[in-house]
Amino acid sequence: MSVDSQKARKACWSNIKLFLASMAFVYFSKAFAGAYMKSIITQIERRFDVPSSLIGVIDGSFEMGNLLVVAFVSYFGAKLHRPRLIAIGCVIMSGGCFLIALPHFLQGLYKYETSVYQTNGVNSTESLLPCLSNHSLAEADKMPDLETRTACEKAAGSSMWIYVFLGNMLRGIGETPIMPLGVSYLDDFSREENTPFYLACIHTVGIIGPMFGFMLGSFLAKIYVDIGSVDLDSVTINYKDSRWVGAWWLGFIVTGTVILLSSIPFFFLPKSLPKEGQEESKGTELSTVTEQENFLPDETQDEEKEKPVTFQDLAKDFIPSLRRLFRNSIYVLMVLTYLVSVNGFSGLITFKQKFIEQIYGQSASKAIFLIGIMNLPAVALGIITGGLVLKRFKLGVVGAARLAFAASLGSLCLLSVQTFLSCDNAEVAGITISYQGDTQLSYNPETLLAQCNMGCSCSMKKWDPVCAYNGMTYASPCLAGCQTSSGTGKERVFHNCTCTGELMTPGMNMSAVLGQCPRISNCDYMFKIYMALSVLGSFISACGGTPGYVVLLRSIQPDLKSLALGMQTLIVRTLGGIPPPIYFGALIDQTCLKWGSKHCGGRGACRIYDTHAFRITYFGLITGLYFLSNILWGGLYCKIVKRHKKLTLRNQAKENGLDGNKSGNGHANISIVRNKEEADNESTI
Repeated sequence: MSVDSQKARKACWSNIKLFLASMAFVYFSKAFAGAYMKSIITQIERRFDVPSSLIGVIDGSFEMGNLLVVAFVSYFGAKLHRPRLIAIGCVIMSGGCFLIALPHFLQGLYKYETSVYQTNGVNSTESLLPCLSNHSLAEADKMPDLETRTACEKAAGSSMWIYVFLGNMLRGIGETPIMPLGVSYLDDFSREENTPFYLACIHTVGIIGPMFGFMLGSFLAKIYVDIGSVDLDSVTINYKDSRWVGAWWLGFIVTGTVILLSSIPFFFLPKSLPKEGQEESKGTELSTVTEQENFLPDETQDEEKEKPVTFQDLAKDFIPSLRRLFRNSIYVLMVLTYLVSVNGFSGLITFKQKFIEQIYGQSASKAIFLIGIMNLPAVALGIITGGLVLKRFKLGVVGAARLAFAASLGSLCLLSVQTFLSCDNAEVAGITISYQGDTQLSYNPETLLAQCNMGCSCSMKKWDPVCAYNGMTYASPCLAGCQTSSGTGKERVFHNCTCTGELMTPGMNMSAVLGQCPRISNCDYMFKIYMALSVLGSFISACGGTPGYVVLLRSIQPDLKSLALGMQTLIVRTLGGIPPPIYFGALIDQTCLKWGSKHCGGRGACRIYDTHAFRITYFGLITGLYFLSNILWGGLYCKIVKRHKKLTLRNQAKENGLDGNKSGNGHANISIVRNKEEADNESTI
């Protein structure tokens, strides 16, 4: 018997550990793909020439996919083969990644806006005179007729962003089973005291995924989108330019392959496992009362043997199960708190890269790299720290809620400080400052014209910035009044730029080179402070992740666990994942100073923002949402403590022989409510 017991124990150990390893890998792969999507969101914006608000819709399509199936997967999936459903979800996610990459192979080469045209063939070093020969460029500002524009857009494939939208939605559908079914499966068959640590391990390994995702995004952001199809020497922009588009499509092929590999182990896992450690001592089940059993009220359920359940029976029980779930006031308040905080986090992470680019003048590649190499390790460390604190001090529900609330409050304080860190606007003549170097308060297209370029008939829509030797950026060589140019590709130099002379002493170099000028203020110093506070805030916020999750898990009945996690995912992702990128993007669009122009006419992606308005809009929204979530966390914590004290007093009143329950460490072992009617009307805590 002892040999059989050892074999059973070993089989149980290997199965639960195999599932844990498989969950960690799938969390890594889905986070890898999700982070990569976030990291190249501005590359997609530029490639398809769409505004930030539409990018918000594309980004939110992932949550839309979740919305379509999460309630049914969470409820019915709990009764079916959970590992196999997770495997199918991974295959669907992989297909979504490949679909996102498809537009690159269907549309033509990327054509960025430029005002420079070659004369006498490609090998010529002399070009058309930027100013004197640009009379035809003013005609380009006029909108083409509808027929011409439609034909041009069809040839350019400008509606191909729909494939990205649909592929991202497929990713959302495929990811649906992983969290509710995987976490509930792990919680059902692992030791209760091990669950927080297992969850922390899974989430920590999952955080490595975003690190790889952002690093891959940083690497590919430096590789030109049409690599292998164009002569890179003829490209006049570099990866620091706001028109540059990296090889965004290549990353989705990589992430799709990794997700496909992560699905394989789940096809071979069983539908259920013996409880971890069950074989060691069957008698302990009666003598030990778990935290969750003490934490939840009794429900009058028939202790009958399990009978085969039909689909009709499951469907009939769905509405009563929902009613039982939402009668739990603690669960409802937890979901509301998560909803508000996820609104803030979603806006924060979606536009963080753009914020770093525009406010601190960093390249897209560097912004992505820093997020991946600094913020994400801090988040991983915070998650594992939260799990270890729970395990080390054996904190129950009240202790976990206290830790989560403190972490949320700390992150709010650091966010508030970041709101006041900023740099001055980039100095662009006619947009942020006048041609004479005075600060300009408001921009309109007429301010791009000055006496020095009045006779050039320049296009005011084109964005082809040049940096003059006086340290000022001009929107195009024509608007800088440049008379001639030499060289090819990125090495092109413009000469005799009349507008640059207004800030220079006679005899100085009046030339300009392609690209924007670097910031000349103390922006680098401010950026270092911002990144330090951002990393510290990421760590503190992540410390509350695992404790908050434990509070959620311990506040629901075991038979409602999958449904509760699924409904929480449904609500939070529907209202916390879809709207924020859209309304954040729409409000950020209002801070744009100079819009690009599409190849076929019409407004393209934004090229430069008002940094002060951008900062106030971005951080003002985030701080406001986090402030509201902290108010909700405070109310939730007070409710948990009040309920804990009430049940402790009731437990003490029954101590004289009727009930042998004891309060363990002052945090969790709470006597259950016996009155069924009272249990239905009160929180399950």
